[in-house]
Order: sequence, then C-alpha cells, then structure tokens
Amino acid sequence: MAFVYRTMMQLSGILFSLLGWVLSCLTTYLPQWKNLNLELNELEIWTMGLWQACVVQEEGGMQCKDFDSFLALPPELRISRILMFASNGLGLLGLLLSGFGLDCLKIGERQQELKKRLLLLGGILFWISGATAIVPVSWVAHTTVQEFWDENIPDIVPRWDFGEALFVGWFAGFCLILGGSLLNCTVCLTEVHPSSVHYTVPEMQDHCRHLEAENSPENLEG
Repeated sequence: MAFVYRTMMQLSGILFSLLGWVLSCLTTYLPQWKNLNLELNELEIWTMGLWQACVVQEEGGMQCKDFDSFLALPPELRISRILMFASNGLGLLGLLLSGFGLDCLKIGERQQELKKRLLLLGGILFWISGATAIVPVSWVAHTTVQEFWDENIPDIVPRWDFGEALFVGWFAGFCLILGGSLLNCTVCLTEVHPSSVHYTVPEMQDHCRHLEAENSPENLEG
C-alpha cells in the first residue's frame, strides 16, 4: 500500500512538473506579455513579448516585428529572457533526473539510495525552475502596474496592460513548485520496494516448515 501511494505521488509530481515545464517554454515565446489597447483605433491590439512586438487586427491578421537589439530592450525584458531560459533548462534537467529516480522504473532497482538522491535533486531543480519562472513574469507585471499608474505620463498616452503570457507563466511556476514538492515528499516517506515482497513469502514458508518439523510426532516422542 505504501509503495502504491509513493508511486502515485511520484507520477503526480512528474506530471505537474512536465505540465509546468511545457507552459514555461510556451511563456518564453508567447508575444502576449503586455497588451496595449488604442482608444483611437479599437480595431487593433498591440502586444509585446520577450522577442517581438505584434499588432493584432480585428479581421484576424497578426503582424510581428522582432526586436533589433538585445541591449536596447528594457532591463526587465533582458533579465526575463535569461531567467526564462534558465527555468526551461533546469526544468528539463529535473525531468531527466527525477525520471530515473522513479520507483516504477525498473532501471537501477538495486540502487535505491541513488534513485532516492536523483528524485530529491530533481524535486529541488523543479523548485528552482518554478521560482525562476515566477520572478520574471512578476517583475514585468510590477513594472506594468507602475507605468500604468504613473502620474507623470499624460492620460492621453495609452497604457500597457497585463498580457495572457503572464498568467501562463504564473501557472507554470506553480505547477513546477507543486511537482517538486510532491517528489520531495515521496523521498521522506518510508521506502517500500516491491522486490522486498518477493522475499517475504519464501521466508514465511521456511518458517512454517521449521515449526512443523519441531512439532512433528517424531520430535515430540524424542
């Protein structure tokens, strides 16, 4: 029972982490980190991501232009690029390490201590990956709020608003942290491996035979 519970928690942790990693990669390349609605032209919506700025027209067309220079970007976008790449890399490494540490994987059955360490290291990497995904989207959201309520900017100037990618990034970081927490919790549980069950039945049979031999009529008469 304990082994089944551990396995279910490990698979849940891996699935949450995998979902978070996919969403983190998606957030990195989505152009909807910021949205800008022009009151003078409501048929167009401007969006900005880490790599390009786009204009979406009501007819369904979308035109994008890549940023010319990395150094010309605002500081929050430059740092966000680096952190999102770090989040994606750490998440991928965490998936590889924790995958080899799963109890349901037959590889390395006799090296349970090594598998336990791989699982723990994978969970920690998921924690770091989730944090490095939450930090950039939160930083961009913070600067967007500051610019939106900046009294030095005239009211006639359009203001940037939150884009869909920010919410995807927050959810990705939450899934990564939750997945890493589930994996680390399984490491703390009492370790029960199915191979141990194979030895209990023969041992019980030998014990029963030994008791029967001791209680046999020949031994009792002697």
